[in-house]
Amino acid sequence: MMSKDVVSIKENEFMTKARQLMRLHHFRSVPVVDDENRVTGVITRQDVLKISSTKSNITVKGFVRECPTIVPGMSGLEAARILLASKLECAPVVNSVHDREMVGVLSITDIFKNLDIDIMPTRTVGEIMTTDVRVCSPKDPVSRCWANMDEYDYSGFPVVKRKKLIGIITRYDIIKAGYARTSRETGEGKSNRSTTVEKVMHTPVYTVHPETTLKEAIEAMLKHDIGRLPVVNDGKLVGIIDRYDLISGYISEA
Repeated sequence: MMSKDVVSIKENEFMTKARQLMRLHHFRSVPVVDDENRVTGVITRQDVLKISSTKSNITVKGFVRECPTIVPGMSGLEAARILLASKLECAPVVNSVHDREMVGVLSITDIFKNLDIDIMPTRTVGEIMTTDVRVCSPKDPVSRCWANMDEYDYSGFPVVKRKKLIGIITRYDIIKAGYARTSRETGEGKSNRSTTVEKVMHTPVYTVHPETTLKEAIEAMLKHDIGRLPVVNDGKLVGIIDRYDLISGYISEA
């Protein structure tokens, strides 16, 4: 289940390099290793946001966070519980509890793609969805949307006009359109201060109904290769469900 194609960073490398890696690979966290490839922790996107300059001599070492211990022989269910509890998007996999040499990375996406949907609980999306949904307007500046993604550690927002869902904007949409530079940084990249969300958001939006089963929601996400689904009832946005919600729903009854 884990990925053996691992991207990591060493403790003595600069935070600016960590930021480049996250931006290039769309990561929320990166494993940190020592000179012998032993895991010392992880660094997250929230950590690199503390560095505002494009030229900084601050190293990764001072920002390393503890990470859970996941080993190759662990069951997928146990690894999923540990990863969800850590609130990390991915975690390094090490040889053993006593040998922390990194041998792979396990992500929420890896776990999601390997769920056995034939034994999925017969619950509905409406029972586990998030109802307090943070949204944005089509006229909002992309810069504000990007800043909110950083502040709340979200990777996308539904776009709503007159209480109706009209699109969705993700971090990837903004990066792909070339508006990824924030107001805290300088350098190349298009200015996002005057560009509005409606010019970057994508449509149509795949949605589900509150009565959709968890199995059907997983199948829809896998089919469309997306990480979240807005939940709509009578044309109105009533919730949202993502990979974390569905994995939690799965393991709660496993």
